[in-house]
Amino acid sequence: MTDETMRLFVFGCGYSASAFVERLPRESVAGVTTRSEAKASGFAAKGLTPYLFDGEGPGEGIAAALARATHLLVSIAPGAAGDPVLRQHRDAIARGCPALEWIGYLSTVGVYGDHGGAWVDEETPLAPVSARSRERVEAERLWTVVAEARGVPLAILRLSGIYGPGRNAIVNLAEGKARRLVKPDQVFNRIHVADIAGSLALLAEQRTGGVFNVTDDEPAPPQDVVEHAARLVGAAIPPAIDFDTAELSPMARSFYGENKRVSNARLKRLGYSFEYPTYREALEALKSEWPS
Repeated sequence: MTDETMRLFVFGCGYSASAFVERLPRESVAGVTTRSEAKASGFAAKGLTPYLFDGEGPGEGIAAALARATHLLVSIAPGAAGDPVLRQHRDAIARGCPALEWIGYLSTVGVYGDHGGAWVDEETPLAPVSARSRERVEAERLWTVVAEARGVPLAILRLSGIYGPGRNAIVNLAEGKARRLVKPDQVFNRIHVADIAGSLALLAEQRTGGVFNVTDDEPAPPQDVVEHAARLVGAAIPPAIDFDTAELSPMARSFYGENKRVSNARLKRLGYSFEYPTYREALEALKSEWPS
């Protein structure tokens, strides 16, 4: 992305948002937030301007940085008390920020709920199952209200299971954490972090609003991904574990309560070409993470 006029402010510069920020010239980034002083120091060492923000207060210097921003990216999950960014900065974003031209909000395909393995797209009615997904639906609604009040486009990116460097089946195998949980007919979509960054670059540069599923081409059983990774690096294939009898945390088990195939056709129609359309291309590129 070479948009010299962009001044991006990022709330919550974690794994996904950082992949986008790393693609930008430093002068295009007005600031990033983190909860951690150590991470703030790391951002500063990379030439970025960090701000501490925990959602409990506005955060020193953030209002002034927002006033200079042309683009706003929100990558902080809401909680029971609502969206922390809107709690602290709603008025400034809705009424201030004179240069603001675009807002991006990272959400989740969890807002669709369970569809028994059927296909869903951006027009599918939302039916969240978990509390965290219901909180996302409400946050999407509130950000839509703010963007409309401000008169700027809002891009809501609904992400499927995120993976990439350092977070993938090959790393899990290397660390002895990979499990082949088998639940009949269960599938998941996933998305490489590079394609989250690429999608953001396209939407931000075009100042495009709307809802977009940012997800791969091939919903697949999770055990197939682990098996493919093992074969790719010559590792032992973990034994199949029956989902019904597996020891899982309530959160891990809840993920398997939602079964759907998520379409990315809208994003492709906009002109986006996936760097990693399936887990196969991605794992091939990640083979170097297997210990030699």
